[in-house]
Amino acid sequence: MSRIFISAAHKSSGKTTVSVGLCAALKQRGLTIQSFKKGPDYIDPYWLAQATGRNCYNLDFYTMEREEILAMLQHRSQDADISLIEGNKGLYDGLDLDGSNSNAALATLTKTPIILVLNARGMTRGIAPLILGYQAFDKNVSIRGVILNRLGGSRHESKLRNVIEHYTDVNVVGAIHNDKRFDIEERHLGLIPGHEDPLCAKKIDLLAQAINEQVDINAVLTIANQAGEITSSTTKSDTSTATINLHKEPDIKLGLIRCPAFGFYYPDDLQALQSAGAEIIEIDPCKDTELPVLDAMFIGGGFPETHMQELAANKHMRTAIKDAIDKGLPCYAECGGLMYLARSIEWQHDGRLEKRDMVGCIDTDIIMEPRPQGRGYVQLKETENSLWPGKTEKIISAHEFHYSRFSRPSDAPPNKTINVINTADKNVAFAFKVKRGTGIDGKVDGYIYKNLLATYSHQRNTWNNPWAQRFINFARQHKQQTIKQKLQIKP
Repeated sequence: MSRIFISAAHKSSGKTTVSVGLCAALKQRGLTIQSFKKGPDYIDPYWLAQATGRNCYNLDFYTMEREEILAMLQHRSQDADISLIEGNKGLYDGLDLDGSNSNAALATLTKTPIILVLNARGMTRGIAPLILGYQAFDKNVSIRGVILNRLGGSRHESKLRNVIEHYTDVNVVGAIHNDKRFDIEERHLGLIPGHEDPLCAKKIDLLAQAINEQVDINAVLTIANQAGEITSSTTKSDTSTATINLHKEPDIKLGLIRCPAFGFYYPDDLQALQSAGAEIIEIDPCKDTELPVLDAMFIGGGFPETHMQELAANKHMRTAIKDAIDKGLPCYAECGGLMYLARSIEWQHDGRLEKRDMVGCIDTDIIMEPRPQGRGYVQLKETENSLWPGKTEKIISAHEFHYSRFSRPSDAPPNKTINVINTADKNVAFAFKVKRGTGIDGKVDGYIYKNLLATYSHQRNTWNNPWAQRFINFARQHKQQTIKQKLQIKP
């Protein structure tokens, strides 16, 4: 399998726009490209998926076993001409001192040659020791080429090429000048989600044009053909790479809340839900006014704060969702979904305070803060309150990134009491204890109300955490109990 790993010396070097443009340029050549993203991420994979016309899949040491990563890579790449793995942060950045979960470790595990994207702005001769240092730091890492980014002009490019040719043995496979075509607006989680950008397709075409003009595509393909052969010897059930064709006949109607406000869904998680027996029915909470007949609901993450006016205005949908959850509809909500199910969202931005009513199933108001309230990997320990069958004693590895928090007594205006979640209140149940990370208050996550489980943490359906199967099993049990109760009261 032909593969390349696009990495960088540090974050914000332009590797995502290069990766997106490269995928689109390769697709224009008639090639089938399978993209992957290292680590937890929803936004970059969306752009990569749009550029390739295929789902992008995440490879993450923290939530996946190494054998699982290889199985995912092999399974998803089998019908592709070339695979592209985009790294996160810098090549050697990672959680551990030994670099065991770094981009370099992933490239080594998958035997994938690396093309390093270097932000060369303001650099000349100093680029040589940078490249040499990256080569020497780990002899097992295969850096086969560099793409110089954000160059000042032709003279700057010529100087850098001469320096690199003189001092190193690395090929310069691309030199990208400062180019507005590479500007994709950023938000607090990174790039603007493609589904929110009305010019997404046009920008991808412009990126492909820039790559075709300034990157040697044939040289990139030559490097990709140097990837080593990988094999996965696992006999373990591959729940994370299950395909639609393998799932059982659907017997659970699962409402999936999806619109520009809610778009954070891992494609393999959705496929795992289908494999477990879910028929996915998409619902737009900004435009749809009523719910179809459902057996369960899944509300993923996103940016409800940027769309809270539309969400609040659709009172019919907010009421319908509240009524369904109040009546016991099994529901799972993550981060943005949790925010939507609260009483309200309050956001101070652009010099004004904005507050809008939301669904109201979760007994708190959501306050947006200027700084992240929870960021990075989390570890969760399931409590006895957990709703879903098949409780595990294992630590659940997940991730979070949220600027919002639950309201506190200090948020209450004068002479007004806000009903605040008190985690010491025995009447409030939580599904998880937080061993690492923040969750709701640094101690707990997984707010439970009737058959609702709402978390700030984002789970991934993996070998060690088959949450999709557990959730659908829970919905199936509830459906069967409801049918049984109706039969018992039938005259």
